[in-house]
Amino acid sequence: MAKEKETVNLDSVDAYNKLYGMKTSHPLVTVIDLKKATRRFENIRLNYGVYAVFLKNNASCRLQYGREYYDYQEGTVVSFAPGQVIDVESSGETMAPDVVGLMFHPDLICGTPLADKINRYGYFDYSQKEALHLSESERDIFLECLDKINREVEHPVDTHSADLLSANIQLLLEYLNRFYDRQFITRHKVNSSVVTAFEAELKRLYSHGSVVEEVPRVTYFAGKANLSPGYFSDLVKKETGNTPQDLITLFLIAEAKRRLVATDADISEIAYDLGFQYPQHFTRLFKRVAGKSPRAFRADIIVRG
Repeated sequence: MAKEKETVNLDSVDAYNKLYGMKTSHPLVTVIDLKKATRRFENIRLNYGVYAVFLKNNASCRLQYGREYYDYQEGTVVSFAPGQVIDVESSGETMAPDVVGLMFHPDLICGTPLADKINRYGYFDYSQKEALHLSESERDIFLECLDKINREVEHPVDTHSADLLSANIQLLLEYLNRFYDRQFITRHKVNSSVVTAFEAELKRLYSHGSVVEEVPRVTYFAGKANLSPGYFSDLVKKETGNTPQDLITLFLIAEAKRRLVATDADISEIAYDLGFQYPQHFTRLFKRVAGKSPRAFRADIIVRG
């Protein structure tokens, strides 16, 4: 029987540093270098209450989130956010894993411009096979940013400390946004096939005027692609210029127009058949997208005919 993993609640950066036997220079932020760790765990479950970004240079371990493993090869970056539970599994081959990173508590950025922007960094919600693969020059930039943050962490606290720490962390996160954009572009062929499969599945659900019990959600299509909803949404937006929800909405309105023209079905019936629980929700959405109500749209078509 496999030994149950020990669960550690990372409600502070000090909790992580104590776990691996490293010093804490600042209570809310730390730059991590696991080569300096004096303690090591073969298998452990980490319950994150902090933000973290790790770059793996050369480490023998696997990270699991839910049922899926991260695509965590040499030279890749993974990011974690409060509320995520991560299983760390080590093969035992590397005594001092070459992993560096940044960890900061949400309290660090309260009242700073970064607090308003933190939700822009969607990669904190990525999982499974969605790690960021860095080029050599990108890796150098990542390490330079860590070095700047670390110098500020080691600097005696003064009236500029909080703003400078927040600004330097934001700089690193912005670079990761840029690097992910580059990765989406370089993976265009693979990403294009994901979008094609998404569109094909949407059409299949509504093929031949079929009745759908509920309007399909982005999570459904992300699951079909074996991707997290965040990564799937960003991928589709990069490829098409629209979010998956936008594409679902546009498809539903186009299908509604087709049924309004091709059938004599009542508008409520069409709404239910498309998966709307409440016809008024359908009518409101239709009017917002089409500029007129379903009834007015049908009447205009009849007049033109």
